[in-house]
Amino acid sequence: MSTVLVTGGSRGIGRAVCLAFAKAGYDVAFCYSKDSAGAEQTCRMIESAGAGAQPFLCDVSDESAVREMFSSVYGLEVLVNNAGRAHFAQIQDTPLSAWNEVFSVNAGGAFLCTREAVPKFLKRGGGCIVNISSLWGETGASCEAAYSASKAALIGFTKAAAKELAPSNIRVNCVSAGMIATDMNARFTEEERAAFVASQPLAREGYPEEVAAAALFLARHKYITGEVLRVNGGALI
Repeated sequence: MSTVLVTGGSRGIGRAVCLAFAKAGYDVAFCYSKDSAGAEQTCRMIESAGAGAQPFLCDVSDESAVREMFSSVYGLEVLVNNAGRAHFAQIQDTPLSAWNEVFSVNAGGAFLCTREAVPKFLKRGGGCIVNISSLWGETGASCEAAYSASKAALIGFTKAAAKELAPSNIRVNCVSAGMIATDMNARFTEEERAAFVASQPLAREGYPEEVAAAALFLARHKYITGEVLRVNGGALI
């Protein structure tokens, strides 16, 4: 059976991706950095879907930890780089340490995981990478400069990797998610969220399962690479 590795799989979009691939017949490896209770719940849900679950405690910004994780993953066919970190502050109030931390996870983690996945894909004869970016990586968000810039970097990395790896039958795509109902967006008040979604064509938040469906779509379609698939309710029409 083929395996998908999902980073940041203990909750939210990552958990939804794990379940979507489990239901599609993949064994699922995933990592988490802190939420052990959430990881246990994700494992139970994967197994209830009839798939094998392989959890890893791994900070994707830690080069040695990422290398160790990949050494224990077999049958890898798909990598979903989902792990993310946010920082909400005005630019003048953003310390360099926070900027670097956000980049080390959102962009650096995707790079480290991709670098470890490529040799496995080469041995297999091909593979697929799906990066989870954001609407803010395309258009920018006030008071989220670090997050926006890191997600923009992830889009650029997607396109560069797609060109470089295509001759080896390794496809690289990206999902650009809009306002999704996750813990990351729980910091906004109900009024703030309502005001934002009211300005969007579909006038609602998205769900983690909708992002997961897009990731599975990109994994399944063999003639798509270098694409940025927007799941944002029409925010950038």
